[in-house]
Amino acid sequence: MKEIPVETHRVPKWYFGGCASAMAACVTHPLDLLKVHLQTAKSSQEFSLIKRTFKIVEVQGFLALYNGLSASLFRQLTYSTTRFGLYEILKQSLDDDPRRLPFHQKVLLAGISGAAGGFLGTPGDVVNVRMQNDIKLPHDLRRNYHHVIDGMRTIIRYEGVKALFSGTTMATSRAVLMTIGQLSMYDQFKHLLLTKTPEGLLKDDTKTHLIASLMAGTTATTLTQPLDVVKTRLMNETTGHYKGALDVARSILRDYGPIGFFRGYVPAFIRLTPHTMFTFVFLEELRQNFGTPIYEQSPVEVVKAALMELEKP
Repeated sequence: MKEIPVETHRVPKWYFGGCASAMAACVTHPLDLLKVHLQTAKSSQEFSLIKRTFKIVEVQGFLALYNGLSASLFRQLTYSTTRFGLYEILKQSLDDDPRRLPFHQKVLLAGISGAAGGFLGTPGDVVNVRMQNDIKLPHDLRRNYHHVIDGMRTIIRYEGVKALFSGTTMATSRAVLMTIGQLSMYDQFKHLLLTKTPEGLLKDDTKTHLIASLMAGTTATTLTQPLDVVKTRLMNETTGHYKGALDVARSILRDYGPIGFFRGYVPAFIRLTPHTMFTFVFLEELRQNFGTPIYEQSPVEVVKAALMELEKP
């Protein structure tokens, strides 16, 4: 009689995170664009989310809310694929069942994965920020990148390869906090929801995934917002305008005070939290339907092993 192994759970393939993030970006990109506009605003009159939205649609049309989408997708397919993929690979290398890993190990692995993803995703992020901010500029000052490849080619031609990595330190630091806030916290919140709530109240289903990702998205937004403001300003300016991240931080503190580091928090929360929720819902669907199955011994194998032990002299 052929023994059928028992499947305990499934783990994501390394590229699932990038695919899920790209799908989520298609839904939440307009909110990301509005966040960039508010973070790069020069006067308090430009801070209104609703006014900014109506102005963009009125002047440029609805599709203007998707300016920079190609760069955003490119960024997700580099940045998110790296951090999600490396995080899963590292977890599975430490334990066949990553759910057993202690929280501090998840945080450490998320930090390492975020650093790698932040560095590799910087070129796409630079082009993304510039394309999103282009419609704010006068016609004669616009960069008019046609798509992400055109943007990267133009930057290299006129500003050099170094400009593609403008703000790498801030982007990498932000990615570390983002990945800790999203990936390790999502795993932890999901674990707590499944193990600490009354038995039968929550299962490993979409409802639990939504709750855990909402909590992770809120954590990630709060952790990353100050660095995100500095990173966005640094990437949006041409090379040489600021001396570095500390110069940007001093400028923000001088002009707006400490609250300036949380400019655009509401649209950042509105953008990042739904993006996190969509990402993990898509990721969980990919995992449950197409993930790599993990097996344990079947009941027959367990009995056979026990009998063999009894037969030993």
